[in-house]
Amino acid sequence: MGAEPAYRPDLEREGSAMGFRFGIQLLQAPLLLELSLPWLAQGRGEIRVDAAQVAERIAERGFRLVELNTDLQVFFPESFSLSDLQRLQELRRTQGLTYTVHLPLWSLDPSSPVEGIRRASVDRLVDAVLRLAPLEPEVYVLHVAGPLAAEFLTSPAIPEAARGALMRRFQQQAARSIEELLRRTGLPSRALAVETIQFPLELTLELAEALDLSLCFDTGHVISRQPGPFAFQEVLERCLPRLAEVHLHDGYYRQRPDGSIAWADHLPLGRGEVPARELLQTLEAHGFTGPIVLELMLTEAEESLAFLGGNVARE
Repeated sequence: MGAEPAYRPDLEREGSAMGFRFGIQLLQAPLLLELSLPWLAQGRGEIRVDAAQVAERIAERGFRLVELNTDLQVFFPESFSLSDLQRLQELRRTQGLTYTVHLPLWSLDPSSPVEGIRRASVDRLVDAVLRLAPLEPEVYVLHVAGPLAAEFLTSPAIPEAARGALMRRFQQQAARSIEELLRRTGLPSRALAVETIQFPLELTLELAEALDLSLCFDTGHVISRQPGPFAFQEVLERCLPRLAEVHLHDGYYRQRPDGSIAWADHLPLGRGEVPARELLQTLEAHGFTGPIVLELMLTEAEESLAFLGGNVARE
């Protein structure tokens, strides 16, 4: 058993006042390093950490909602083996764990204009959906674009007229990939939530509307203006009709004295500019009961829940 946390997130009690369910991501770097040390000590170049083992340790800290990051397989290929999936199912029965899935994004790009890369990305996404389907995830979260789109979006060398055309091309490729993903998996379109990432908000919302997808509102991405220079509340209001999940973490977008811009995300709540009180009040008014996943390390998530408990008034 792990050490007793300084703040234990009793999710049923803490979230009940406004009907919220707080969870946390499976991708916990300090915990993964700790669990992989016995394998590293053998010096054979083989490292094994399974997802169920990580989920068990997370459950010890009081969390009952876990977002399964399928990118874990990049460094731990056996992390979602059949035996691990069976143990994750057992955790559902014995400890009441529920799951969401963050579909893979490392080294993938479903919006790539290079057809071979796009097709390979779809294959990987399909595998992740089919592999984890027995766990009955509430929602599957998808990044519709990769680093290339983000690079073209922010490069000062690209004229604005050309930038718009390029972003449309990325959107078209992403639409093709999503259609293939849905067709090959049989996944209901609303079970797939496209995230507010470093890709134009308008194009993300258009994709969701055209393909009848859900949305994942990422607080740190939005506050740091990665989807564009929009007010936080405006983006939230536009996402609400299709909102299936919230990724909760802090961030900021600030102008330095010399005119340059500094931005950050994935910070514990209270260390940035996310209006947590207004966020939760809006979600409550909308009757949102979906997963709110803290995309933070365990200690940061516990700090954030303590911040919410001490600073966000419940009516």
